[in-house]
Amino acid sequence: MDVASEMSEFLEQVEAALATSLVDDRKAAGDRDDILREASRHLCLGGGKRARPTLVRLFAGAVEAPGEGLVDIACAAEMIHAASLLHDDVVDGGMFRRSKPTVNARWGNVVAVLGGDLLLTTAFGKLGKLDPHLTPAAIELVAEMTRAAVVEVESREDLSLTLPQIRYIHEGKTGSLFGWCGVAAAQRAGRPEVGRRFDAFGRHLGVAFQIADDIRDITGTDPGKPQYADLLARSPSVPIILAVSKDQDLRRRLRDAWAFASMSPERTAQLGEEILALGVVEEALAMMDAEIAAAIDALGSFAEKPEGVELIRWAHMLRDGIRELLGTRA
Repeated sequence: MDVASEMSEFLEQVEAALATSLVDDRKAAGDRDDILREASRHLCLGGGKRARPTLVRLFAGAVEAPGEGLVDIACAAEMIHAASLLHDDVVDGGMFRRSKPTVNARWGNVVAVLGGDLLLTTAFGKLGKLDPHLTPAAIELVAEMTRAAVVEVESREDLSLTLPQIRYIHEGKTGSLFGWCGVAAAQRAGRPEVGRRFDAFGRHLGVAFQIADDIRDITGTDPGKPQYADLLARSPSVPIILAVSKDQDLRRRLRDAWAFASMSPERTAQLGEEILALGVVEEALAMMDAEIAAAIDALGSFAEKPEGVELIRWAHMLRDGIRELLGTRA
């Protein structure tokens, strides 16, 4: 069976395991359905790219980790990711995700926060039963994701934010979990030293993913949200910080616009076009390419394994996909 076929079968197993993990086992006793598990299912089983389970499987194959327990690790990674989304939607006041109402929009903030907590404890429980050595790293991972999320919130409207600071947020919120997928796979193979290579790959790739999101936002090539959402949210992104570092007058006008309670669509579009006119998209693309190159370099000899080749192909798909979207943008 080739890598693609194995991956398809693995992701089907992950999907089934997620569904089973989020069933309310109290219903057999006649109790009403647990609203927290219902809310967790609403997000966790509601689609998504399953990037993290994919990484678990590819890392595990590259290091020849035993198949036993990989589905549980993949489920834990997906649950940690989903928990972060539940919490993010509360912080951001998000109303839609994956073309559906968010949990906080449907059930309220309390259910969203506690549903995220339930997902985290479920993930830790799976890991603890499988291998107690996996849990401490997962707990530290969640701490890192949390610290990055706080920095992101504190950075709203802050146009003095630097590119290294944005990278810290991107790595903490996304790259750290990508990297943990490799650390966990290497641990299962009994080769924790390899985990450092996989962690570096995941962190660089995660930063590249976030830069790609920043690019899609400013260019209006993200089908899941309106153009200039970062501007409207007063959230400094890579293109925004690149632009205001080039044009101090734009920095002043954007700061003044963010000082108002709301921005008109016309004003937002005007500022967005000014940012685009400064050539920041190409600079952001170059930053994304550098992260991808660093990720591939981190693989070392594992780049020659079939799974390593697939990891590299996956990274190149991110780069090529963004460039294709920009080439077809009206």
